[in-house]
Amino acid sequence: MTSPLEITPLPYRSSPLETFATLRHRPGAVLLDSGRPEAPGGRYDILSSDPLETFETQRGGSTGDRTAPFAAQQALLERLPCEVPDSDLPFLGGLIGYWSYDLGHRLEPIPDSATAVANLPDSRVGLYDWAIIQDHQRREAWLVASASRRDQVLAWLNAPSPMTVPFHLTGPFRPEQSREDYLRRFDAVQHYIRAGDCYQINLAQRFSAPYSGDLWHAYLRLRRATPTPFAGFIAWDDQGILSLSPERFLHCTDGHVETRPIKGTRPRGRTEAEDRALADALTSSVKDRAENVMIVDLLRNDLGRVCRPGSVRVPQLCALESYANVHHLVSVVTGELDVDRSPLELLAAAFPGGSITGAPKVRAMQIIDELEPSARSTYCGSLGYVDVRGRMDTSIAIRTAVADEGTLHLWGGGGLVADSRGDEEYTETLDKIRHLMQALATPNEQHAEE
Repeated sequence: MTSPLEITPLPYRSSPLETFATLRHRPGAVLLDSGRPEAPGGRYDILSSDPLETFETQRGGSTGDRTAPFAAQQALLERLPCEVPDSDLPFLGGLIGYWSYDLGHRLEPIPDSATAVANLPDSRVGLYDWAIIQDHQRREAWLVASASRRDQVLAWLNAPSPMTVPFHLTGPFRPEQSREDYLRRFDAVQHYIRAGDCYQINLAQRFSAPYSGDLWHAYLRLRRATPTPFAGFIAWDDQGILSLSPERFLHCTDGHVETRPIKGTRPRGRTEAEDRALADALTSSVKDRAENVMIVDLLRNDLGRVCRPGSVRVPQLCALESYANVHHLVSVVTGELDVDRSPLELLAAAFPGGSITGAPKVRAMQIIDELEPSARSTYCGSLGYVDVRGRMDTSIAIRTAVADEGTLHLWGGGGLVADSRGDEEYTETLDKIRHLMQALATPNEQHAEE
């Protein structure tokens, strides 16, 4: 007989950091972070630890059944032993974790020839039977757990946090390729576009640096530098994912599906006038709008594979959204999930997100595999949750650091189209992550949550 979940009110905090710091060293600790109070747009924080089970999909696994990892995760989700109350909270137990970009090679005919530089599983999800949820719109917080779990969690929250080793880089970030190497690959992309292989290809470059100390401290630095509404932190053993993503991938609630692709970027200005000019240049850019519309069309097709016929809509096209360091053009695509489809089937149908591949997706992914020297790992994959009631929210893991055996990896990329210019695109890849590298290299004033 299973124990029913209970929803216990907790003191509301404007940020999840202090609460998560007390759980950080628990097995399987995970934070899905709305970036509040600094970041606009986010609503919920979800914190948990000590999963009942952890499921990993290892790199280079069988390609016989393309959706086997998602089917296995669905089977795990259905084993969750709890009675769920009636509630509008986003998460009442289920899966939390990540799905790497490289997992997409199992879904499509991609050769998977790029070298792996981070030895993380292709996906890693835990089955969680409790969570702390903060709602920043209602300014309320709750602990969702069985009575026995509730007592455990409250004890963990009241226990002193163990001492940790401060984070610092032990060497500078170094690029995987030179500017000239990037431009040669840019020229190869232009050749493929002119030949008609693709309309758009997302090309990225990687930077890596050695580090020591606690990755949680590194995440705090990154969060202060660039708070975003779809951030997340997961770390285990000597590996971890530190994501400061501004981009939602797939959100599903009661069968209603939404995706919010980002295409088109400008840096923030140093003055109000310069900032407004950069925003105006982005919103009036024919190139950036065309790039965004291409990805909207791709995502309409992906959603159409599992959504009710005729239900896919585009309620927002190329709207300006501004973050701490960049302006973006963001569109919204919606649909209604077919009644015989699950959120994990939706994830498999649309994975990886079209905004970080190009169009057509399969050919773009093949070209990315050919031209990028190393595999992307979790970068351009997704972080998020799948709730036991069939709710899901996932991000696109851009602005994301991947930690593995004492090395941090960061990627910057951008969508290339026929009228892209190599020098400008190279600069844009740096604009997107320069502030992250600077934040990690320069210690900030210590905060209480560290």
